[in-house]
Amino acid sequence: MPKSGIEQEIIDALEPRAAERGIDVVDVEVVGATKAPCVRVRIDHADESLATISLDEVTAETEWISAALDELDPIPSSFTLEVSSPGMARPLRKPRDFERFAGETVAVSLTPGEGRRRYTGVLLGIEEGTVALEVDGERVVLPFDDIRKCTIKPDFSA
Repeated sequence: MPKSGIEQEIIDALEPRAAERGIDVVDVEVVGATKAPCVRVRIDHADESLATISLDEVTAETEWISAALDELDPIPSSFTLEVSSPGMARPLRKPRDFERFAGETVAVSLTPGEGRRRYTGVLLGIEEGTVALEVDGERVVLPFDDIRKCTIKPDFSA
């Protein structure tokens, strides 16, 4: 999934340190004004058998993330750092995310090109570089590299 140069640089810097701490870098976004952007880092436990990361754990992990970003200095101006859990509308970024969350309803946006660019359906999984969804009763196969953004659609009906 394509990320901006700065976002990918931050992911590359954080992932090795996160792995040492048993943390998964779910996603990184740089949003807002160019002069004072916000860097959003979503984290969770790397061990999928554990419950979603707690607020206290996020607070504890923020210190090393902040230090790593100070060392990397990816943005020449000042920026705001937000570290959080992935939340209910969890972004899916890595191939293993698409395996782990098979069966969930997802919203997918594709990179600009010809044809339909947005899909909502049940994630069937990933295989050989393609992501399969069930959309309105039909199987849709999307190239993994064409996915710009994919998030779980929370179900509030329960």
